[in-house]
Amino acid sequence: MSADEDLVLPPDGRQSATASAVARGARRMLSGLGYSTITELVLASGRRADLVAVGADGTILIVEIKSSIEDFRVDVKWPEYRAFCDRLFFAIPETVPVEIMPDDAGLILADAYGAMLLREAPEHRLAAAARKALLLRFARAAADRLHRLADPEAGAGPL
Repeated sequence: MSADEDLVLPPDGRQSATASAVARGARRMLSGLGYSTITELVLASGRRADLVAVGADGTILIVEIKSSIEDFRVDVKWPEYRAFCDRLFFAIPETVPVEIMPDDAGLILADAYGAMLLREAPEHRLAAAARKALLLRFARAAADRLHRLADPEAGAGPL
């Protein structure tokens, strides 16, 4: 067995079981579409995006996960995410009514095993400087997480 096979991500613990399942299914779908993803990425604004995906062409998606009607109703921060992506999506489980989700964002229906795209998101392309900053943040966070997974005693860098 190689050293990489021994590495297992610990549970994040910040999300409900439903939100974690939705994230897993959405990530599987996005991976199948050619995107690389990272969860819980802290943006330059200090807000934490549930899921950020980067395509081979540099396209950046943010997926905001809503695990219940209440989760959606109390959230007022999601419009701010548009400043950090080319397309904004919501990902929901089948228990959340599709009708309550905003029409001006994409929509993904997901569970722990997969997801389906219900509605494409409108495009609002990032400026080059904003794209570069987010791509660097994404790359550094992913590398730091991998490093800490391989070496838990390593110094703490940004997540």
